[in-house]
Amino acid sequence: MADLTHIRNIGICAHIDAGKTTVSERILFYTGKNYKMGEVHEGTATMDFLQEEQERGITIQSAATTCPWVKDGLTYKINLIDTPGHVDFTIEVERSLRVLDGAVAVFDGKEGVEAQSETVWRQADRYRVPRLCFVNKMDKLGGDFDFSFGTIKTRLGANAIAIQYPMGKGNELNGIIDLVQMKAVYYDADENGSVVRTAEIPDEWRETADKWHHQLVEKVAELDDHLTEKFLTDESTITPEEIKKALRAGTVLRRCYPVLCGAALRNIGVQAVLDAVIDYLPSPTESEEVEGTHPRDKEEKLTRPNNESAPFSALVFKVVSDQHGDLTYIRVYSGKLGKGTRAVNPGNGKREIASRIFEMHAKDRIPLDEVTAGNIVAIVGIKDSYTGDTLCDPDHPIILERMTFPEPVISMSIEPKTSDDKRRLSEALGVIRREDPSFRSHFDDETGQTIISGMGELHLEIIKNKLVRDMKIGVEVGKPRVSYREAITRKAEYVRGKFVKQTGGRGQFGDCTIHLEPYTAAQAEADEVDFDDSIAVVNDIVGGSIPKEFVPSVEYGIRQTCKTGVKFGYPMINVKATIVDGSYHAVDSSQVAFEQAGRLAVMEATEKAGPVLLEPIMKVVVTVPNDYLGNITGDISSRRGLIIDTDDRGVVKLVTCEVPLSEMFGYTTALRGMSQGRASNTMEFLEYRQMPRNLQEEAVKAGQA
Repeated sequence: MADLTHIRNIGICAHIDAGKTTVSERILFYTGKNYKMGEVHEGTATMDFLQEEQERGITIQSAATTCPWVKDGLTYKINLIDTPGHVDFTIEVERSLRVLDGAVAVFDGKEGVEAQSETVWRQADRYRVPRLCFVNKMDKLGGDFDFSFGTIKTRLGANAIAIQYPMGKGNELNGIIDLVQMKAVYYDADENGSVVRTAEIPDEWRETADKWHHQLVEKVAELDDHLTEKFLTDESTITPEEIKKALRAGTVLRRCYPVLCGAALRNIGVQAVLDAVIDYLPSPTESEEVEGTHPRDKEEKLTRPNNESAPFSALVFKVVSDQHGDLTYIRVYSGKLGKGTRAVNPGNGKREIASRIFEMHAKDRIPLDEVTAGNIVAIVGIKDSYTGDTLCDPDHPIILERMTFPEPVISMSIEPKTSDDKRRLSEALGVIRREDPSFRSHFDDETGQTIISGMGELHLEIIKNKLVRDMKIGVEVGKPRVSYREAITRKAEYVRGKFVKQTGGRGQFGDCTIHLEPYTAAQAEADEVDFDDSIAVVNDIVGGSIPKEFVPSVEYGIRQTCKTGVKFGYPMINVKATIVDGSYHAVDSSQVAFEQAGRLAVMEATEKAGPVLLEPIMKVVVTVPNDYLGNITGDISSRRGLIIDTDDRGVVKLVTCEVPLSEMFGYTTALRGMSQGRASNTMEFLEYRQMPRNLQEEAVKAGQA
């Protein structure tokens, strides 16, 4: 099927436990991809195929599949990615949204917009992804469409437009009102919901349906000038086709977000979601042309049209290691790639061969001879390209916009038990790093330990299990440790770094003078300064007191010293070093000498600039029954937490607070104990903040222990 207008690249994303994987499983069943529905609670979900996912009942890595959907006699191809909801795996959502044309945001009908829903929504905003909203679990006790719809508008600030309304709540949910066609839709429970029946709206629902239909027409009229006139004269003349056309245009431009409802577990409303994906979300041809830069000239902006006659360009968004070689997932934006043909990675200049191409269905593969623009596939044979890299036509190079990867916030030591384990461990960590860009590992020379870093306790625990259980490597794991950062509090001016070494024969001489000051990303953006790793280095030398060829060496010395830490041994962030003066020796000066001069200057300047330790602060949202509120808030205060907001949600309270990560180890277990298992929490990284002086010394000692 070559017609690009019949392709939809969509992702299912939401807060943890909103029912994303259940929605995905129903989609696979109704599109004929599966003949039996998998269930998350039974550990049989197709898209959760890792053992760890089946045991925990959560999604850990995004799974891709391709399925057909027939609507109005036309067959459409839907490339579907099911993403995790847990904040520890936010990188999976990030990279999926980067390559998708549209997304279905799923919400729990009882909870509405939750903490992680907001994070996912912001990620989708960043990548300009049009969305549909699906209010799931309307069969749940306490499910409330009006409340959930309200939270989408208030908490996300989204122009939400309801195109469906549920008939009944909880166990009494028996169907849905289609507000566009003004019909009642019923799903046959005996046939797994696959038999769909439409009828006239029952009399008891007529008034509610009219009210919501009026709101729908009013909102849609705001999107289209022609419909505005019709609405002001006689709104009854606006046809369902006109509503759909205006809604589609508004959704593609992200001016509105259609809201549907249902109960995936009871098979109500999923087919309508698939129809809405076809009706309202863009095909690859309607998405914005992909933008990039020229490999040799970063200022030269390039675009690629979404068609197969343009030069080939694709983005690598995921690498999965396999016993038969790495599977590299790509989204093809333009042109086509045949089996066995060459492409180039313009970032590193390496040539790659796509020896085999597969259409994926979770862990199963269907071989293809070629892939064209607008498709998502996995290829075998790629050796030197990783997540975020571009693959393109060697004669028409382009580097597509990279993804942003979050910095890890938690570390722990990991030591192999035997020398054989030691050799296999370094290989295994390399494999995991290729697969997961939010994971880091390094060898600490001082302690002789390997340190692994990730996004949270669960993230590191799953990596440990992968090493021990899947890769059969014996390891001992230390306690989790917090990744602190260093910063300075004031400006230090005219600090000199002079490196002189005289041995027999030629000596070494490097001399530079710098200013060191606190700096923020916003200032760097305003000044148009490169703020790589939150460090800015500016060359303000006049008169050639340091020759041009040695200035990069000074900058390298400054950056490397900041990265390894000066005062406390942690990376330094939010600093600007300005090189203002220096001197050189005609014979003895060298690149190494000026690197050392830069290092000495930073070390001295940091001492004068009031060094402080920064700790990661987490945004924590606790859902707690009213009876236990006092216990929970008292405990948060004892953990140096700051309560920002307390929100009523019926019989429970939502407590939003900011707590240092170092105080949050084992919090989930403690929370269950304080609330008899009735409270839950979500946690995500917020920012780095200065640590109280009296705790700095303890943290440094613990880090060196």
